[in-house]
Amino acid sequence: MDKLTALKQYFGHDGFRPGQQALVDGLLAGRDVFGVMPTGGGKSVCYQLPALLRPGVTLVISPLISLMKDQVAALEQAGVPAACLNSSLDTAEMAEVMAKARGGAYKLLYIAPERLASPGFRALAAALTIPVVAVDEAHCISQWGQDFRPGYLAIADFIAALPRRPAVAAFTATATAQVRADIVRLLRLDDPVEVVTGFDRPNLYFDVLRPKSKKDTLLALLEQRRGKSGIVYCATRANVEKVCDALCAAGLPATRYHAGLPDAERRRNQDDFQFDRRPVMVATNAFGMGIDKSNVSFVIHYNMPQSLEAYYQEAGRAGRDGSPADCILLFSPADIATARYFIENGGGNEALTPEERAAVRAQDYRRLDAMAAYCRTTGCLRGAILDYFGQPHAERCGNCGPCRAPAVDRDVTVQAQMVLSCAARIRQKLGYPVGENLLIEVLRGGGSQRLRQLGLDGVSTYGLMKQVPRGEVRRLVEYLEERGFLHRDPAHGGVSVTGQAGELLFHGGTLTMPVRAGEAPALRPGRKAGGAADADAGLLAALKAERLRLAQAGNVPAYIVFSNAVLEDMAARCPRTMDEFLEVSGVGAVKAQRYGENFLHVIEQYAQDTAEQPGMGTS
Repeated sequence: MDKLTALKQYFGHDGFRPGQQALVDGLLAGRDVFGVMPTGGGKSVCYQLPALLRPGVTLVISPLISLMKDQVAALEQAGVPAACLNSSLDTAEMAEVMAKARGGAYKLLYIAPERLASPGFRALAAALTIPVVAVDEAHCISQWGQDFRPGYLAIADFIAALPRRPAVAAFTATATAQVRADIVRLLRLDDPVEVVTGFDRPNLYFDVLRPKSKKDTLLALLEQRRGKSGIVYCATRANVEKVCDALCAAGLPATRYHAGLPDAERRRNQDDFQFDRRPVMVATNAFGMGIDKSNVSFVIHYNMPQSLEAYYQEAGRAGRDGSPADCILLFSPADIATARYFIENGGGNEALTPEERAAVRAQDYRRLDAMAAYCRTTGCLRGAILDYFGQPHAERCGNCGPCRAPAVDRDVTVQAQMVLSCAARIRQKLGYPVGENLLIEVLRGGGSQRLRQLGLDGVSTYGLMKQVPRGEVRRLVEYLEERGFLHRDPAHGGVSVTGQAGELLFHGGTLTMPVRAGEAPALRPGRKAGGAADADAGLLAALKAERLRLAQAGNVPAYIVFSNAVLEDMAARCPRTMDEFLEVSGVGAVKAQRYGENFLHVIEQYAQDTAEQPGMGTS
């Protein structure tokens, strides 16, 4: 069987996506490969297809049990023999999988990196024909990556100890140039075929909101998206509990996930999410790396992550099937303080020298600064992400909050003079600068005990901006810092005027600040050609109902039967024969044989029902 025939038969695609063919051809030729492709860009096919076409069993090193289970379930549905070895199996189940692997029952075997240290597994690996070792989420090998996992450092030695060195394939979605170099070095990749297809996910809509009440805004966003599946990320376990309780109290079908829950409850909650019994998951970042649920239509961050790498990886769990999806971050300056706390109090990697740990921490702070800049920008958000990863892009993407509601320049010269004067007066009175919160309180005429104790209610600038909402004053302070008129002491947080401030205060300088016209995210538009916009909504609903019935009968998540994108294409094409059904993007021969008659029957029945209604067509 050739590669295109196998691609169609098992995965339902007529051709390769960008970057896939070079990586597939490299593995088929026995070469090492390294693919940097966005989430949903088809990384898995790059090693799954060669696994089908080469003798033996391909090992896939994967970081999470949930990811292994999802991938194995999807492969089995497509007719590919696969299994996983992980701690969720009991002794008898583990022995059965290993015996079947020795007997050649599988084409792919998924394992956690820690499994490589097991003498039993090493003996099994030595007895197998292994054409490829694929390393998923390869950025976990780098101490400069946001998900460093020490177990990944053992991979290269494990491969070197095999009787015959296989081809090595490394894949990741989010890696800076420094992390990419680490991956090649630490996995000892030998002159790999390297493909970087880019980091852009055009189907994702990005926005950053700065609401007065995160809870109220979140409830409104989820009410708009009732019936859809999504993830709400929180920075702490306490916030997960609080937010999940609030959503459930509002009648929203939510569940929760964090490392403090018992294993059994985590598994139950994840299953409820995977099977859409509870389509909203509220979680810390303990949930998600490699989540393969294709019908996640939104990811909302209740708190800001510590880095753009982490944000883009978490946000990228939306829209994996190519359907439009929303990535919305609810930002407040307190999120920065929380992130700083985690950086300062994190355990760190004890294997590093003190100098190396200091360098990692310094990099963590640089990452945090880049994340905060993303939250504060009034420019294109997609552009900010692509700049960070070093990818050229258009000035405007047209599919993010600032591009849809462009900022307008507002003259803030007078207000800026008030802020700068107040900061200068406080410094003059106390001999040292105060933090942003106290500066804002003085400007707005607050009456806290500390303010009065310091005598700041007596400075001439006290209450100058009493009528201006606190959030607007804060944005102006942050903007003045960005423009270099204010400086924040990184150690103590004190805010001081800089020499540049004299231009505004004494020399007639003016200042404008870009302000977004509106912050309410629009509801998502329909897909373009060949997608939901061309599909009959009633037929699509009927197809989804049939998918749910089949999923429940087979005890698999609905998206494992077919993704939303496949059903959208099916509804748009309206196939009437099995040959036409096989033309639907994402329908392979095995799934057509398994499900084709069911869906064709639904389409035929829907056509008959609509034909009987006046004014209704069947296309």
